[in-house]
Amino acid sequence: MAGTRPFRIHTFRDSAADKGTDVTANVKREIEKLRRALERHNRLYYVEASPEIPDRDFDRLLSQLQELEAQYPQYDSESSPTRKVGGVPIDGFESVTHRIPMLSIENLFEEQEVTEWHRGLQEQLEEELPDYSIEYKIDGVAMGLIYEHGQLVRGVTRGNGQTGDDITSNARVVGGVPLRLDITNPPAVLEVRGEVMIHGEDFAAFRTGQIERGEEPFRNPRNAAAGALKLLDPRIARQRGLRFVAHGVGYCEGIQWSSYLHFLESIRRMGLPVTPGVSKARGLDHLLNVIAQMMEGVPALPFEVDGIVIKLNRLIQRDQLGATSRFPRWARAFKWERYEAETAVSNIAVQVGKTGTLTPVAELEPVEIDGTIVSRASLHNRDELDRLGVLVGDRVVVEKAGKIIPHILRVNTAARSGNEKPFRFPAHCPECGAPTRQEDGAVYIRCPDPQCPAQLRETMVFFASRAAMDIDGLGEKLVGQLLDVKLIDGIPSLYRLNTRQDDLLQVERMAQKSVDRLLRGINDSRSRPLWRLLTGLNIRHVGQSNAQVLESAFGTIHTIAEQSVEKLAAVDEIGPIIAASVHTFFASDYGSRLVAELTDLGLNLGTAVVSGNRDGAEQALSGSTVVITGTLSHLSRDEAKQLVRDHGGKTSGSVSRKTDIVVAGEKAGSKLTKARDLGIEVLTEQEFLTRLGIQR
Repeated sequence: MAGTRPFRIHTFRDSAADKGTDVTANVKREIEKLRRALERHNRLYYVEASPEIPDRDFDRLLSQLQELEAQYPQYDSESSPTRKVGGVPIDGFESVTHRIPMLSIENLFEEQEVTEWHRGLQEQLEEELPDYSIEYKIDGVAMGLIYEHGQLVRGVTRGNGQTGDDITSNARVVGGVPLRLDITNPPAVLEVRGEVMIHGEDFAAFRTGQIERGEEPFRNPRNAAAGALKLLDPRIARQRGLRFVAHGVGYCEGIQWSSYLHFLESIRRMGLPVTPGVSKARGLDHLLNVIAQMMEGVPALPFEVDGIVIKLNRLIQRDQLGATSRFPRWARAFKWERYEAETAVSNIAVQVGKTGTLTPVAELEPVEIDGTIVSRASLHNRDELDRLGVLVGDRVVVEKAGKIIPHILRVNTAARSGNEKPFRFPAHCPECGAPTRQEDGAVYIRCPDPQCPAQLRETMVFFASRAAMDIDGLGEKLVGQLLDVKLIDGIPSLYRLNTRQDDLLQVERMAQKSVDRLLRGINDSRSRPLWRLLTGLNIRHVGQSNAQVLESAFGTIHTIAEQSVEKLAAVDEIGPIIAASVHTFFASDYGSRLVAELTDLGLNLGTAVVSGNRDGAEQALSGSTVVITGTLSHLSRDEAKQLVRDHGGKTSGSVSRKTDIVVAGEKAGSKLTKARDLGIEVLTEQEFLTRLGIQR
């Protein structure tokens, strides 16, 4: 438990002046005080991830409590933190029947399978946009914890789903498992289910010890965790660094929740660590985007995962769907195959990203994993580098899983020769030479120069991508070529390329057809919605959704640039961090020059908002909530939504009694059916355009 806060241990001393009940009363108070302190520090470490004291001080507190409990056994308690140290070996495990079956989760391996499952849920629930929770599928061992009136009474393995083993003695020593719940009026029964796992750094240290002792090392953390829970001696099980995180609920009496996210927050307040990084999504598009984002984050996790679990968030809907004999119908695991190999780190280089972030990258001796030659793996940031403890020259285990980029799982410290060398972040940007800096409380080291060549290259690639301005014909390779021959030097220069066609024809592999396609794509992008431009400008913390919120709130880029931090932060979904970043960008010389140039170049910089509506547009949809469904012939979904906003309306993803209009394209499906059932006005795409006075 690492921490830096000054700490003083208070000791209890008997004295001749203390007599009879005074002594025992003081002892009892001291014991309770120590127990509360230890419970608090356990919670800070495992639940809040913000320890206040170092391990040695925690151990000294624990030793002090052990001494007092041994001296005064009348104050013994099954829920004392000393019981987490480990008791005597047990004779064996008893079989326990689960009151509610402890089922596995059915697997999906392709996005199309996720889509089909989602559509099936829509039909069964008659729900347009199911509310999902999404979490990492930790590669650990399932365990249920049963609390009665707030006290831990049993720990149980999954077993065959119907019966499991009573492993209470081992469950008590697992990190993060509270022996009593922090709640004033605990429920009569609460069964919390979750995963027992070992963090990568703990597993690496344990495995190194196995090798040094001449033992056959465990292949992965899951095997080590499973083996620990099967041990009959909890003192040995405790040595493996087991941790518990909750991700489900079993049999309960005297407590209920409306949603899974409500459940997680509730038990977290009781002192139970919950599965980290849980996200939520509504509807298929949002769900697939969240899955993709979470997959990108896998390499930086301190534990191993083998998939992403998708669950219905509303518990009443789970009850409605029920389960088969093997799987719940309301959850699926989106999984990928995992492959590992060991290789050596020949060097650690640094890449500079589009926001100036310096990312350490391990250059590896090439190794084949799942038919792919892997020679590089991102180390993400300084914290990840420190967590793994990677040195140049180390032997490391590298994993490749599905579409996830290769990443380093752990270091084989037993293979070190003493010639390995530590990596140090450069004090200056390797691309432009600007002094690097690390902001207070941040894990990233950055180059602060927005004109840095590396930042410029990455910014231009992102600006042209589908996520931003979607410029047809302008990919990463061509961006690099145009920068190399100095035909572009920033975003505005793209929109001046129409005057340099002869120069473009001199670029390698650029014939007239390619030039025409590029210039047409650039010209088409001039009319893209403002939110796409805001996304592409590479403002820190501003993605597509935040950009759309800013456009909706302020209308034009000039209005956004004029706002104070306070006014920006007052907008729902923006907040102080994003507001400060937006304000800093537009107040900078670079930002103000960029806006001026884009104005002169004729890009769409938005439409002024007056009382929540657009100037200059007939307010045909003023105050209306519009749902767009099905495939439209003349408009993209984004264009249709923008037209709704431009004409005074707002869009929604689901049909309800609050919906005023449904615009239905081909294959509109259940949204159209629900709209008709509710008597909501339905427009075809052409009727929608006609109402807005647009001829197509």
